[in-house]
Amino acid sequence: MGSQNMSQSFTEDAALRIDIYSLLAHLFRKAPDAEVIDWLANLDVDAPNALIQTTGMSAAWPLLKLAAQKTLLTAAEDEYQDLFIGIGHGEIVPFGSWFLTGSLMEMPLAHLRHDLKKLGFQRDESVKEPEDHIAALLEVMTMLVSESNHSDQAEFFNRHIDTWFERFCQDLKKAKSAVFYSAVAELAWQFLSIEKIRFIDVKK
Repeated sequence: MGSQNMSQSFTEDAALRIDIYSLLAHLFRKAPDAEVIDWLANLDVDAPNALIQTTGMSAAWPLLKLAAQKTLLTAAEDEYQDLFIGIGHGEIVPFGSWFLTGSLMEMPLAHLRHDLKKLGFQRDESVKEPEDHIAALLEVMTMLVSESNHSDQAEFFNRHIDTWFERFCQDLKKAKSAVFYSAVAELAWQFLSIEKIRFIDVKK
């Protein structure tokens, strides 16, 4: 019975991690639509799950829920445009190479492409952005968690997310246009910090 409970707990934990990675990837990929805003505005933030109730996460969820309740759809669209697209580029450039080297399309992207190929991922030709966009990295983690391979998750996270997510989240929280996305950044920072601890036993 004890083993069965542990297995069920692991499955629930993995499912929740997949959901959070997927949610964050969706929010960083494009502005939230009315359905997403409504879902977040009515989110049950008191769910009895250890990952949700972790100190930082337990504060981040209500913050995001409140932000969704106060956000108009057009405001969220304008905010996303100003933050991530802009004229030339937005206030935040959500690519690993930019945060690690100050330029796009640098060696961190080459290393990422090598690792993606090794993992069996192929580039979607319909996606124009480089693969080191934060949304793309979170999408990869969604798939790796679903495959239940801890070592692959750890290696990918440590090599391609841990190296810059804290700066990205903190810069996004402080960005001039960030209102709704300040709450998104807080959730991302809290969740990815937990993931960092999860994978700390695996060398980069």
